[in-house]
Amino acid sequence: MEANIHSTGRLPAAFLTPGSSSFMDFLGSHSPEMLPGNRRLPDGVVEAPHGTTIVAVTFPGGVVLAGDRRATMGNMIAQRDIEKVFPADEYSAVGIAGTAGLAVEMVKLFQLELEHFEKVEGATLSLEGKANRLSTMIRSNLGMAMQGLAVVPLFAGWDEGREKGRIFSYDVTGGRSEEHGYAATGSGSIFARGSMKKLYREDLTEEQATTLVVQALYDAADDDSATGGPDLYRNIYPIVTVITDEGFRRLTDQESSEVARRVTDRRLQEPDGPRAALL
Repeated sequence: MEANIHSTGRLPAAFLTPGSSSFMDFLGSHSPEMLPGNRRLPDGVVEAPHGTTIVAVTFPGGVVLAGDRRATMGNMIAQRDIEKVFPADEYSAVGIAGTAGLAVEMVKLFQLELEHFEKVEGATLSLEGKANRLSTMIRSNLGMAMQGLAVVPLFAGWDEGREKGRIFSYDVTGGRSEEHGYAATGSGSIFARGSMKKLYREDLTEEQATTLVVQALYDAADDDSATGGPDLYRNIYPIVTVITDEGFRRLTDQESSEVARRVTDRRLQEPDGPRAALL
């Protein structure tokens, strides 16, 4: 983009008056090589850290989105304290699973996309519109996904029009599905989903919902080596975020550790977790 700057040091007029409310379209017109899906990969097998399990649960006042902290590279632990849950804007958040580097870059681009739209249009996108924009971005990464560098996020937020929390899941082609009640993505998702299926109720409180996602991540870590459970020795705990009509809020390390310690203490008596009623 430096070549497009005038000798005076000022940006061209086209940069200051974009013709589209989409930052991705604008970037694609002026510097397409900067989009993640247009990067040239080196020849041969590409080994990159992968993020694993993300879970989300709705409750009457909003939605909880959480993720474990482990990134893996093959059978190795690449990072023990990676962050996988990010605010997209004031009322929505994204949890990443898949190739960590590309996923974080996509989240940053998505944050810019939403901010750019708001500045150009003078209004925020609806939650449905945000989910659609993210779908387009994932689809643009399909070439990378076909080479093993997939990004499969979970998107959640507060719908101001419907006055409730909503969850959207995606596949590698950008296909979007709205999930009802709870959802999970990543390598441990099958175990997390099974855990949530037995514990979820429609009348959960916020505190119960945060406990439920930590229980689900614990169960995922119990059966999936790529998912990291609470690390009490290193003080590494799941990232738990809550989105309500008051906006996005991330639980503090102290709050997250208290939930995780309650769960692990209870597991000393019941290693397989809470029991659901038979009938």
